[in-house]
Amino acid sequence: MIVIVANRWDQTPKAIVSRWGEHNVGVVTASDLSLAGWLQHSNGADQGTAVIGRKLVPQEEITGVLTLLPCVFEEELVEIAPEDRSYVAAEMTAFLLFWLSRLQSQCLVLNRPTPSCLSGPCWRREKWIHAAAQAGIPVQPLRRHAALPVSAEEEATPSSATVTVVGKCIFGEVEDDLQRQARRLADMVGVELLAVRFSGPERGASFVSADSLPDFSDDGLADAVLAYLRDGPAKCA
Repeated sequence: MIVIVANRWDQTPKAIVSRWGEHNVGVVTASDLSLAGWLQHSNGADQGTAVIGRKLVPQEEITGVLTLLPCVFEEELVEIAPEDRSYVAAEMTAFLLFWLSRLQSQCLVLNRPTPSCLSGPCWRREKWIHAAAQAGIPVQPLRRHAALPVSAEEEATPSSATVTVVGKCIFGEVEDDLQRQARRLADMVGVELLAVRFSGPERGASFVSADSLPDFSDDGLADAVLAYLRDGPAKCA
């Protein structure tokens, strides 16, 4: 079974499950974490049971995980008393971090959790720009200004182009040099799924931003992620 970990209000998993219809795919949300049936042992990630889509699943049946959730948000916890939601959200996030980290020894987890985010690095744009510069990628300067009563961020150029890295495969109609730069950044950061935005598709374009939660509306990208989880990093289609 391939498992998608997601926000209960996110419609992306529904579209992905529909796309991957012939495969055994389940979705875990915060509502599943409130149900009885979870059983975890301290020795062995393949032991125990999980609640996936409100059903008990032996953990050994999980063959791959796609994480679309940076953390559990208290707004999801409608079954929990309002005054307890902040605490419960933090505890659920901690449990998912433990669970996903242990699953890495059993199956592919895309993206792997970090101590501060369940779906890989969840960095501010400034840190992504710094990382890109460290990787030798030309970057677009970021300028911020504050104006009462809100702060505003300078908008990216409308001609920006996005390159998405999935394992060994790269999507995006840009010059080969930009594809190599996106791959270099993903390798340096240590992620297998990354959307990288440049100021344009042409050679010499500057890095603008990156996100470990790309847009799954592209069927080719969704299929590549399935191939990665099913067949391993060497394949993507």
